[in-house]
Amino acid sequence: MSDVSGRFVVAAAVVAVSLAVVATAASAAHDYGDALSKSLLYFEAQRSGRLPYNQRVRWRGHSGLTDGLEQGVDLVGGYYDAGDHVKFGLPMAFTVTLLSWGVLEYGDGVSAAGELAHALQAIKWGTDYFIKAHTAPNELWAQVGDGDSDHYCWQRPEDMTTSRRAYKVDAENPGSEVAAETAAALAAASLVFRRSGDAHYAHLLLHHAQQLFEFADKFRGRYDDSVEVVKNYYPSSSGYKDELLWAALWLHRATSRRDYLEYALANADEFGGTGWAVSEFSWDIKYAGLQVLASELLVEAKERRLRLSPEERAVVEQLRSKGEYYVCSCMNRNPGGAEHNAGRTPAGLLFIRPWNNLQYASGAAFLLTVYSDVLSALGEPLRCGGEEGAGEAGDVLAFAKSQADYILGSNPMRTSYLVGYGAAYPRRVHHRAASSASYRHDRDFIGCLQGFDSWYSARRENPHDLVGAVVGGPNGEDVFSDRRGAYMQTEACTYNTAPMVGVFSKLMQLEGQQPQRRRPETAEETEPAPAEDL
Repeated sequence: MSDVSGRFVVAAAVVAVSLAVVATAASAAHDYGDALSKSLLYFEAQRSGRLPYNQRVRWRGHSGLTDGLEQGVDLVGGYYDAGDHVKFGLPMAFTVTLLSWGVLEYGDGVSAAGELAHALQAIKWGTDYFIKAHTAPNELWAQVGDGDSDHYCWQRPEDMTTSRRAYKVDAENPGSEVAAETAAALAAASLVFRRSGDAHYAHLLLHHAQQLFEFADKFRGRYDDSVEVVKNYYPSSSGYKDELLWAALWLHRATSRRDYLEYALANADEFGGTGWAVSEFSWDIKYAGLQVLASELLVEAKERRLRLSPEERAVVEQLRSKGEYYVCSCMNRNPGGAEHNAGRTPAGLLFIRPWNNLQYASGAAFLLTVYSDVLSALGEPLRCGGEEGAGEAGDVLAFAKSQADYILGSNPMRTSYLVGYGAAYPRRVHHRAASSASYRHDRDFIGCLQGFDSWYSARRENPHDLVGAVVGGPNGEDVFSDRRGAYMQTEACTYNTAPMVGVFSKLMQLEGQQPQRRRPETAEETEPAPAEDL
């Protein structure tokens, strides 16, 4: 919340209320601590740049070591977003924002699991890159690589021969979405590092966050108009106003400066914060996220850590009302039927669209987990359609848990969609590095098209498990096809896994699970020889 001293743990009363409600459900069937550990391991598989000495995913090697060279800047580092090798700034920043938010809310569980250092490393790998990419107050490098040429090749990142051209936004070619989201990520991360004791790094992150927000607001414009090559991959459908509100709220939380709060509340109506009632939350559409984040201001006000004027409180309540619309939509409790409620599969998984649907389910699981804490702290019930009696905090949390459990294997396919968790999980993830021979074992160059012939087309399982990745997931009928070519279902993205870090931490604590120290997953797998006929 806005006080910079912050807390890694929700109030004991909040936990007690949640525990009392959730206790009526069946006992935990899943090891949330194991899921948490595996989730954080995934980000090491997505690293670009020069890997550190303590890299645990040993089948990966250094890559992208000349990124930015053509443009005369150092853009080495950061994350690949999915199963290919483009570094897209908008989803990367969103990933870091969600990782940071999860640690801020539920870092006590992350720490209890012995995973706080890994969480901080995952966040810092992104924020170090953002600092590099922010080369001037009004200049941010928004993308490295070209999606079109990248998708024509099936190569390990260590063998890349595709374009590594970098693209930037600046005052003449603005990109408010990516600049504001990066500001939000840096502001949220600054809180994490301040609380972990690294005040110097936190200050550096906050400095860049404030400059980037000013850039995003002063030079307004859609980033996909300036970086047109991103339109086929991460276009902005909601525009940049949601990111501006989102970033302002995060900067208020990180600084306690009222001007950021006043900006968010003064622009809430014009920018759609009090008007957009949505059923999805994603790297593109942030309205539900900022509405839930704004709802936490009411908790601060109740605990006398924030003063809100009657006019300010009224706006916050409007934002909260739209946030509750999202929560109620996920739970199928809005009046008005299907038009006002999110879709579901027969087994109860949120289903927004066929391509990478689990990003919406994981994001919802996190937002509903946070909002259940808001309701508990306020001592209020859930209101759907403006009416009380739609449920209690525990009901909201129980639904979030149902989505997490579905991802972990409580589904008709009896398959965990978190790779490496449980006995059954996707073995043919659509991922160039995981599906190819490890560079550590086989340094023979794999050409652009050779990879399609030798590895992509092979029907065998991947030589490496992409541990911790949340894949795209099943279709609308709960059916999943474990094929590399079924990329809508088998490709994983960083922003699928990021929100689950907080969710798993919360559930681990609620279930009273004792974290277990596990052997790091650094085993050197035996490399099979490629065979086109397998």
